Amino acid sequence: MTYVGERAPGLRAPETDSGRATLKDVVAAYVGLTKPRVIELLLLTTVPVMFFAARGVPGLELVVATVIGGTLSAGSASVFNCVYDRDIDEQMRRTRRRALPRHIVSPQAALVFGTVLAIVSTLALGFFVNWLSAGLSLGANAFYVFVYTMLLKRRTTQNIVWGGIAGCFPAMIGWTAVTDQLAWAPVILFLVVFFWTPPHTWALALRYREDYANVDVPMLPVVRPAREVGRQIVIYSWVMVAVSLSLWPIASTGWFYPVAATVLGAVFLVQAHRMHARARGTEDLSLIQPMHLFHSSNLYLSLLFVAVAVDPLISR
Repeated sequence: MTYVGERAPGLRAPETDSGRATLKDVVAAYVGLTKPRVIELLLLTTVPVMFFAARGVPGLELVVATVIGGTLSAGSASVFNCVYDRDIDEQMRRTRRRALPRHIVSPQAALVFGTVLAIVSTLALGFFVNWLSAGLSLGANAFYVFVYTMLLKRRTTQNIVWGGIAGCFPAMIGWTAVTDQLAWAPVILFLVVFFWTPPHTWALALRYREDYANVDVPMLPVVRPAREVGRQIVIYSWVMVAVSLSLWPIASTGWFYPVAATVLGAVFLVQAHRMHARARGTEDLSLIQPMHLFHSSNLYLSLLFVAVAVDPLISR
């Protein structure tokens, strides 16, 4: 078996059963640095908006270029996040198996990797999509790294509220990729993701609040009781659903989107209220079951943006 790690620059022996990283381990480590599951969610808010902006099916080449550029850009931001947070990632159960805590990839090598991804993504979007989309993508990358990761995350309970802005940009990028200009419709979808992010993230942070507490990251569930977290989740959820419904009159959608948004919103609000009710009487996570809401939030956003893509196809 061929081993790498001691021979290749930027690689170290990881904590594996064999004591060395195979080439497969290293490739998987670099891919893992980009947080592929996060990228999937970001792309799910990009491509449907392209259908909505085109009022039909956008060009295949444009979709492919936008997806590739967006994937590389989001991956770059995640790599920089992993580099900066490697000290706390090593102490948290949820993150200690990442590449940097395991020393499969060195911080220097990861920085180079993230920088290359950022440059290639910006050039790819600029030359093959348009420079407005490229600029928005680069701005989202910078916001996530410098504002959320470096400034807010370890200092305030509002970290994910304002830091989550970076994850809202894909909706605008999908729109500008097709139209090369901004409008109110992508702003509404931007705000949907903005108000969706706190309930989504706080549910996860509630599940791992001991991890965040141990590394002094002041996520809301760390510094507030579960009942208060539940109350905040309910408030943001109601605003999110209201904003999602405003797309109907503002963007003149067909009938399908408002029906889907109403049904999905109602289901999500029921889930949010149920979790809040469970949290009012206990701090026991096994009774609160925050991951139910976390998974529901993923499904909600996915299906809502599918409705965004389907609506113009049905309404034509």
